[in-house]
Amino acid sequence: MLNSTSVAAKLSGMVIALGVVGVMANWQCQTARAQSTIFNIPSTDAVARQKVYLEFDFISHLESHANGGFQTTVPRVVVGLGRGVEVGVNVAATTSALPTTLYIQPNVKWQFYANESSGVALAAGAIAFTPLKDRGVNDSFAMVYANVSKKIKGRFGPRLTAGGYGLGGVEADVDTGGVMLGYEQSLASRASFVADWFSGENGFGYVTPGFSFALPKSGLLNIGYSIGNAGRKNNGLFVYYGVTF
Repeated sequence: MLNSTSVAAKLSGMVIALGVVGVMANWQCQTARAQSTIFNIPSTDAVARQKVYLEFDFISHLESHANGGFQTTVPRVVVGLGRGVEVGVNVAATTSALPTTLYIQPNVKWQFYANESSGVALAAGAIAFTPLKDRGVNDSFAMVYANVSKKIKGRFGPRLTAGGYGLGGVEADVDTGGVMLGYEQSLASRASFVADWFSGENGFGYVTPGFSFALPKSGLLNIGYSIGNAGRKNNGLFVYYGVTF
């Protein structure tokens, strides 16, 4: 996927990265519920024990395929195992002027520290990326990461997240690690502004601002826009719906 000699690989690197983790928690009243990610970067939260989170993402560069447009769909499921551990899997399919790409992305996260009174939490995790077709063009690789968050006290106090990530198995001449930053700001009882950023010039290097809206029956709708750190037309609309059982 990150093979620098392949145009198809570069495109799939961008769109798979946009769909790598795309789940955002809903906000109720003045506090945030547990969330698996902010937009693209992992959060320090984990899905609660015996809870299941289902999500469907749609990501698109809003041009025709002939002009570089694409559409990515990403169904996702995350299960809480307890003791701060969650496991999940994404399946990301991308259509464009190039051959369709299809990736499976199993992932695990461990929230190993959380102090509600101080608003501090720490987590670490890993994600594997394996192509389900065209393996001679698209690479298998993995990401590991760790981060820390701090919730500022107050009804509309924001939460700040910072951490780092590293990539293994990447063959192309791209950045194989960097920092992750996130910002979450409640605007009203059911609406929030959120933004996150992966540093680096690779398939993960994006900044994504957007909004999150809590829906009835534990549903949520998120709308954002991912902008690449480098490259022309390296951007895409990011919309998804999720629900917790």
